[in-house]
Parts: sequence; C-alpha cells; structure tokens
Amino acid sequence: MISYQKDDQNIITLTIDGNDENHFNAVCEDFFDDLDQHLNAINDDRSARGVILTSKRRPFLTGSDLDTIFKINEAQPAFDFIERRKKVLRKLENLTIPVVAAINGDATGSGMEVVLACHYSIIKNSIKYKYGFPEVKFGVLPALGGIVRLTRKIGIDKSLRLLIGGVFVSAKESIECGLIDALVENEKELMDNAIKWIEANPNYVQPWNRKNFQLPDGDAFSKVNAQILHNYPSKLRKITRGNYPAAEKILNVVTESTLVDFPTASRIESRAFVEIITSSISKNIISAQWFQKNDINAGLSRPSEINKTKFSKIGIIGSGLMGHGIGYVSALSGMSVALIDLDQNKANLALDKIEKLFQEAVQKKQIQSDQSKKAISSIQATDDLSCLGECDLIVEAVFEDISLKEKVIERSEEFINGKPVFASNTSTIPISRLSKKSRDPERFIGIHFFSPVNKMRLVEIIKGDKTSPETLAKAFDYVLQLNKIPIVVNDKRGFYTTRVFERYAKEGLSLLMDGVSPQHIESAGMQAGFPVGPLAVVDEISISLLDSILNQEKIHLEAEGKQYHKGPWDEVIDIMIKKLNRTGRASGSGFYDYPKDSKKKLWPDLKNHFPLSTAVITQNEMMDRFYFSQAIEAVRCLEEGVVTSVADANIGSIYGWGFPSFKGGVLQFINDYGLNAFKERARELSDKYGERFKLPNIIESMIKKDQIFQ
Repeated sequence: MISYQKDDQNIITLTIDGNDENHFNAVCEDFFDDLDQHLNAINDDRSARGVILTSKRRPFLTGSDLDTIFKINEAQPAFDFIERRKKVLRKLENLTIPVVAAINGDATGSGMEVVLACHYSIIKNSIKYKYGFPEVKFGVLPALGGIVRLTRKIGIDKSLRLLIGGVFVSAKESIECGLIDALVENEKELMDNAIKWIEANPNYVQPWNRKNFQLPDGDAFSKVNAQILHNYPSKLRKITRGNYPAAEKILNVVTESTLVDFPTASRIESRAFVEIITSSISKNIISAQWFQKNDINAGLSRPSEINKTKFSKIGIIGSGLMGHGIGYVSALSGMSVALIDLDQNKANLALDKIEKLFQEAVQKKQIQSDQSKKAISSIQATDDLSCLGECDLIVEAVFEDISLKEKVIERSEEFINGKPVFASNTSTIPISRLSKKSRDPERFIGIHFFSPVNKMRLVEIIKGDKTSPETLAKAFDYVLQLNKIPIVVNDKRGFYTTRVFERYAKEGLSLLMDGVSPQHIESAGMQAGFPVGPLAVVDEISISLLDSILNQEKIHLEAEGKQYHKGPWDEVIDIMIKKLNRTGRASGSGFYDYPKDSKKKLWPDLKNHFPLSTAVITQNEMMDRFYFSQAIEAVRCLEEGVVTSVADANIGSIYGWGFPSFKGGVLQFINDYGLNAFKERARELSDKYGERFKLPNIIESMIKKDQIFQ
C-alpha cells in the first residue's frame, strides 16, 4: 500500500497507493502496517535526511476503515485499536528528520490526522480537492491525535469550527485557517518545495514537542477562550438537543486537552473515542450514513444487467419551483437542458431564478465562475415543445394535478423522437395511471424530487406496473449523475416518502386535538430530532396540500375497495381551511403567523380554536407517537412491497423528510428499540390512541424467527 523510494540526496519518498477498491487510499490496517515497517527502516537509516509522504492516486488519503470500527463493541478492544494506530503516527511525528506531507488530492478524516502528524504540509492549488474532518457526521470523532494536534496548531476557536462543523474547506481556505502550511500551483512545485523545506529544516521538532510550548490564543482558561467555551455548550445543545453526543465529546476533548501535556491529551481523546464508538447512536449513524447509503449508490436497487447510461440533454416541462430546480441541478451536472413552459415569459423568469442559484453557488465557493457560466449557457428556456425531440430524458414537472399531467404527457409525446425515458415528477399521483397516457408505458417512470431541489439530496424513483428494467436503470443513472441519492419504490398508494412522512404531520395535528399546547408539540418534534416541528411542517407543505393528499388517499382506498378511516387530523384541517381560511405559509397564515419584518411565530389564537386539555401528555409520550406512527407505516410499506429494501427505507426517511439520523432511519429505530419491546409499546399506544398504532403481521413473524430489519 505504501512504496518506499530513496533518492541520491538521501530523501525518502513514501508513496501511498491503495491496494484494492475497499481501501482506496484509506487509513486502514494495511496503511498502518506498511507505515510502521517503513518508519522502523528509516529510524535505522542514519543517512536519511528527510521524508516526503505523497500519493500515487487521488484522493491523497481519506478516512478510517469504518467497516472495522463498526465491528468494535467493547471498550478495551476499542481503546487498543486506536492506541495502536496512534503509536505509529507518534513514531512518524518523532522522527529526528523532517517529514513533509506533499498533498496531491483530498485529505479528509483520518487522512487529515496523518497530515497533522507530519512536520509540514503542502497542497496543490485546485478547487477539485477538499480538506477537513467529517467524522462528526458519522457519529464519531477524530481520535488519531487529530483533535489534540489541530488545537495545538490553530487554536481552540478555529479547531471547533472545523471539528464540530464537520465541513470541508478548499485549498485556499485551508491555508487561511492554518490547517495546511503552504500552497503551490502544480505537482512539480509540490515536490520541489517539499525538498526545499527539508533542506531548510534538518532538525525540525513539532511545536508541541518543544519546551515551553503555548497554544495559539492560549488554553481553555485564557480570557478569549474562556468566553468562547462558556457559551459553546448552550449553542451546541440548541443544535443537537443532546441527540448527537460526538459533537459534545469533541468540545470536551478540545477543552480538556489544552490543559494537559500531549500524551495525557492523547489518552483523553482515545477514551472519548471509546465512549462514542461503543454507543448505539454511533452504530446507527454509521450503519445508515456509511453502509446503507453506499449500498444504495452502488446500485442496490438498480437492475445489474443493464449497462450504465450517461445523459447529455434533458427536457423539463414546467418551469415552476420544481421545474427550474431540476433544470439547475441538471445543468450543474453537465447536461444540456431544454426548460419548457407554454408561457415564454414564465420560462424566462425561471431562467433568471436558475442564474441566481448559480450566483449563490459561486459566492459560497461551491463552484467556479467559469463553471457557472458554462452551465447557464447550456440551458434553453423556451415555449417550443419541439426541443424534446433531441432529449435523452424528459421530466414532466407541472402542477400536482392528474388531469393537467395527463394532458402534458399526451401533448409532449407528439414531439418525441427515438425512445427517451419519460418521467413524471410527482409525490402522490399513481405512475401506472399516468403511464396509460404514454405511447410507450415501458419507458415511463416516476422521479420524485424534493423541494428545494438544489438542496435536498434524495430522489424517489417510482416504478409503474409496466416500467421496464432498462427504464429503471436509466432513471437511477440520471439521479446518480445529479450527485443525489436514489431510492426505488413500487407504485402503491402514496408511494413511500409521502405516505410515511405524513404520519409525522398527522400525529402533530392529533396532539393539537388532544389539547396539547402548540409550543409543546413543536418542542417535542424538535427534541425527537426532526428538523422542525410537525405544525411548521404542515405550514411549509401547506394545509391545503395535505388536505389534497388525504383526499387522494380516500380515492385510492375506495378504488381498492377499502374504507378511509377519519382521524383527528381531518377535523383540524377542516377547521383551519373551511372555518379559519388559514392554509399555510404560502398564503401568509397557517398554524404560524409570518410577519414581513420578523421571524414566524405560532398564531396566538390557536388556543381559542383548539382548547388546552387538563390531561397531561408527556414529551416522551409525544416523541414516541412521532417515532412509532412513522415506523409502523414504514413496516407496512415494506410488507406491501412499496419499498423492497431496508436501506431504501432508512435512507429515504433520513434524506427525504429528516427522520433523525441518530436513530439510523425509520426501520433501524425498531432494531435499536428491540422488536419485542417495540411490539409491547405499540400495543400500549394502540390501546390508547387507536388503530393507527396497530402492528403489521410481519413484526410478530420476525420476532418468532429472531430476525431484525437488515
């Protein structure tokens, strides 16, 4: 994995070269074994003048082997695991000759920790590469000395921003914050400057290994840092609500490690790692965000026998919120786009909105200006449907009305040449019904984007009853080309995301009818880990749209010969729409008021229309109702074949509507709770609140077979 070469100046180059697909320049066991052997040889070589660590491939060096970490369940093995790897990096750092990291690609996670153990670091000036510590997003923390070294290198405040934020920085940003030491323009300068630095610093010692070392900006007791650290816990708690312990542990390690010597600080960091990695929260996050997401992106639900497709031009019919959003992400991904609206003025307005999105991306340094200009020039805003004849893929993105969509499909297909995929962007309308208006139902599929399209990473692909495997594969490839996450579902009532997500909204409305204060309902939703409270969610999607979704549900059930059972949420919706004419944020009033010059706030008169009850429903009870209502509906979807994999269900819940990542997704929540315990709690809720908490038969069957969702 690491090759060794010594030049005629007695400078040793260690070149990282991943040994297989699973360990592609990753900080895995092979990396440490090879590095340790080379370091022993270097220590024995009295002629060696310096060491350059570089890479043969891209990235330079990425994060740890999460496969190995995930399997560690006990404290002592976890401690031994991290200390063994730390020992190797400490040996690297304590070499009596200078060590330079010549970084010619991404350096992230544990890869960045290796860089910090080197004496000096140089990067190539490129917008392609990123640097930083994403560990907190996987429910873990940097523990190869990364927290301890970073704090000593750039100070407490800057370290916290990088470590707790979990954000990647660009080449120039890494220099500005002090993470990396030097920036050069090309690969030759990278190696030349590495050699120059070695020659200029023959006896270099890391600052924190020198006597009388002081941290930049002082330790945790310094005046400036004491103020920062005093306020940080409360700020952090507002964000995590205590649900993501890795972030709080990072804060603790940063603080405590500045008050002790390096070896003691390192042990503090290792103990924090042990506590986090052996917790269920860490396991849940890694399971979803690493294993299951990777499985999905690798094609878990894609027909494997179909060759991959790369799209060059797509047509989008409808230039509204969803249409121009799809146009933006498609152009950003290198496709030519025909953005079509029957009204040319509306098409032009949509193009203006897309240009603003590109401007924002440039300002945020997400893309370069040249890339933005090229993408914008690839978009044609037009009222001419004949443009569809050149497209590989057509996406219908008009208003969520079945008759309108059917008309658009029929009219559009008159202009189609060849056999492009035809997709409908819909959240509720049956794909099999829409496909009847298509000349070729095998080429017809649902592609459900989430709003705002430029920010939401999930895309729900819906198979119609006649959708071909080839069409499914192409839709899957298109979503991956957009750098989004595809889940595949079958065409059943409400699909998957809408059907399960609405349970969160319904339960919030039910609590309102139960006489719980709106403030407590919203607080319980946030404490449970959802991005916003259920009443705020309903306002965002609009109360009238939720009403429309429920009406569609009634129609679908009647078509299936089933009866729609009214719930308490129906009465709330009727009161809000018919009696009060408050339909949600878009209309300016819903459960919240939306003042022009201030933040939204709950409508004070809600209490007059939904009186408070003297009966107490605890926050934990409310949280259970949110979790269980969604989990039970997700199980029904799996039982009915709406979703066909646990990964699709979990990832769909996290990225589709914000089911808490620390729970690992909606089905992992059941695993973590324990199926027997889940069954008993569901029975309690069912006895108390009704049929919606009644368990599907599959749960009992799984308990008998001692199975879990996997």
